[in-house]
Amino acid sequence: MKSPTHNRRSPRLKGYDYSLPGAYFITICVKDRNCRLSTLVGEEVQLTKEGTIVKKVWEDLPEHFENIKLDRFVVMPNHVHGIVWILEDNEPHVGARHASPLPRSGPKPGSLGTIIGSFKSAATKQINQFRNTTGSPFWQRNYYEHILRDDRDLFKHRKYIQENPIKWALDEYHQDQP
Repeated sequence: MKSPTHNRRSPRLKGYDYSLPGAYFITICVKDRNCRLSTLVGEEVQLTKEGTIVKKVWEDLPEHFENIKLDRFVVMPNHVHGIVWILEDNEPHVGARHASPLPRSGPKPGSLGTIIGSFKSAATKQINQFRNTTGSPFWQRNYYEHILRDDRDLFKHRKYIQENPIKWALDEYHQDQP
């Protein structure tokens, strides 16, 4: 008997090259929306050990991806929001760049998918080491992204990130906070 295939709809913009220079707003949620990253005391975000790990891994991303710059970022109890800039790559390269005799699988090197995948993997590994839960998933599958189209859109999303802690009490998942 043939096993059922999962036809999950991709949240990505069909045909868009997510390695193109530009600004991207992202949201990444903890598995099952568990509140493990921080607590909010009034409008102040107080990071848990897991939240501290997540923040550090995020801040270290430019060390692993030369073509990015980080913008606003916030660690909420059960999710993170951030803005990532993918920069123009003007460095000369020797050899067959982005060419392979075999078809590639997975996200394109240097793309938003590769960056976020690396972030989620590194944060999960460090959190599992801290919690002694090797191999346990920490994040929900996938992530939300929005391509920032102009300065107005960028300002709107920066403001959203900055005000997110203030609006936590309105979040349907805030009741789950420890």
